[in-house]
Amino acid sequence: MTQILQKRPAAITLRAGSLAKQHIQQEGLSAHQVDMIPGAAGGPKGIGLMGLDQAIFGDFLQRAKQRRFLIGSSVGAWRFAGILAQGEQLGPERLAELYINLPFHKKMTIAEIEKISREMLYSILDQHSQKLVEHPEYHLTIIAAKAEHLFQSDQKLALYSSLLGIIGSNAISRNHLNKFMQRVICQPAQFPQFKIQDDAFKTHYLNFNQHNVADWLMASGSIPAVTPAVKNIADAPQGAYRDGGLIDYHIDLPFESKGIVLYPHFADSIIPGWFDKMFKSRTANPANQARTLLISPSQDYLKSLPLGRLPDRKDFVMKGLDDQKRKQLWKQSVAESQRLGDEFLEMLEKQNFAEVMLDL
Repeated sequence: MTQILQKRPAAITLRAGSLAKQHIQQEGLSAHQVDMIPGAAGGPKGIGLMGLDQAIFGDFLQRAKQRRFLIGSSVGAWRFAGILAQGEQLGPERLAELYINLPFHKKMTIAEIEKISREMLYSILDQHSQKLVEHPEYHLTIIAAKAEHLFQSDQKLALYSSLLGIIGSNAISRNHLNKFMQRVICQPAQFPQFKIQDDAFKTHYLNFNQHNVADWLMASGSIPAVTPAVKNIADAPQGAYRDGGLIDYHIDLPFESKGIVLYPHFADSIIPGWFDKMFKSRTANPANQARTLLISPSQDYLKSLPLGRLPDRKDFVMKGLDDQKRKQLWKQSVAESQRLGDEFLEMLEKQNFAEVMLDL
C-alpha cells in the first residue's frame, strides 16, 4: 500500500520590496543584514504573532547582536517594550497573557478602560523602564499623534465632530489629516536617532526617559473614544497625545535602512493610516518599503485558527462570544503562533526565500 503524505500548507507569507528581494536572492537572509524592525498598530492582533516574535528576537537576531531600531506604533510599540523589559521569550508571553485576561466588559467607561490598560502596561514593564532607555541592542522608537484644535478634547461633541472632520478630510486626501494631528517620534536621547524625510505631517522628535516612557506608550495606544488622550507628560511639550496608528497604522515611512527592514506583521499588505483602511487604493509607497521583508500569517494559516483570523478588539463585544470562550479561542490562536516562528526558522536553515518571496 502506498501512503500519500500531504504537505501542510505554508503558515507564513513573505513579501519583499525591490531592493530586499534582490539582496536576499543574491546573498540569502542573515541576521547581520537587519537594522530596522517595524511594529504596526492593530490591538490584540499583535499577540497572534507571539511565536514569530520569539523566533525572530530569541533566535534569529541573537546570531548577530548589534544595535537595531525598533519602530512601533500602538501595540507594535508595546510588543517591543515587553521584549526589552522582559526578554525575548518572556516578553511576548507576558503581553499575550495580559491581553487574553484583560478584564474588559461592554459597559466600561473610557476612564475604566484607561485604568485597566495602564495596569496592563505596568505589568508588561514590571519596573524595568530603564531597560527601554538603555538597552544595548535595541533602540525603541515610539510613534504617537499630537492632536490639534478640537481633536485634543475628549468631550463627546468636540471629539466626534473632530472624527467626522477627519473622516471627511481623509476621504479627499490623507495629507489633509495634518490639520487635525501631527506625528511624534519619541526615542532615547543617548544613541543615534531615528529620523525620516519630511512629508505632509509635521513631525516632532522627542526623547523619552524612564520616568515618562510609560506615558508615551499609553499615548501611542490611546484610541479616540476608547481611551482618553494622554496629557501632561513629564519632560514633554504640553499637548494631547493619541494613538500613533491614526497617522502611521502600518508604518509606511521612508526608512533610511542600510540593510534589511524585517517586518513581522499580521497582514500581508501595508496600509499607511488607520483611516485609510476603507480605501483599497491607499497602499504603501514602494520607495518606502524597498528594503522591507514583510513576514505575515498566510491565508491558509488564518483559516486554520479557531476564529478563522487573529484575535481582534471586536471579540470583546462580539455577540454570542462570552469572555470565557474568547479567552479560550485567543489562547488557542496564540499557541498556534509557534508554527509561524518554526516555519521562519526552517526557511532560514534552508535559505529558500527566493522560491517563496512575493512582491510587496
